Amino acid sequence: MKKTLEFKAHDGEIEDIALGPDNKVVTAGRDFQCCVWQQDQLVTGLRWNENLPGIPDKAYRYQACRDSGTFLGLGTVTGSVAIHIAFSLQRLYYVKEAHGIVVTDVAFVPESQRGRELLAGNEAALLSVAVDSRCKLHLLPSRRSLPVWLLLLLCAGLIVAAILLLQLAFPGFL
Repeated sequence: MKKTLEFKAHDGEIEDIALGPDNKVVTAGRDFQCCVWQQDQLVTGLRWNENLPGIPDKAYRYQACRDSGTFLGLGTVTGSVAIHIAFSLQRLYYVKEAHGIVVTDVAFVPESQRGRELLAGNEAALLSVAVDSRCKLHLLPSRRSLPVWLLLLLCAGLIVAAILLLQLAFPGFL
């Protein structure tokens, strides 16, 4: 093996590292941060005191991480589990102390035939394993969105309503 890149990612030890699509790397460190890297450039990062205000900085630490390409799954030393959107790090799912103690690993259910059966209409599924000898499945429900045809129908309705209101306000408008 040949080293291709070296840079300082965290202050202290790295707890976990995951390779994602597009040559992105996700790291979780003992410095209470989780970072997404493109080569040696920081793309974005999470820090507990920025994302969960009011919680002491040393109360939590990221322990395990995984970048499915769309989602970032995280486990903590306190047993909590979270799922974030990978590109914006917006939190979609969080269970405080899902396990009684340290989450040692997390993994997304693969998008295979069997994986889709486990998803059962959910957007993602994350498995978490902890020192409490338990494995838990965390399901991220599908986010609701309007169908395109309904959005177009609403826009058309707004245009018709605006024309009618203009006609009432200014007779002879048309």
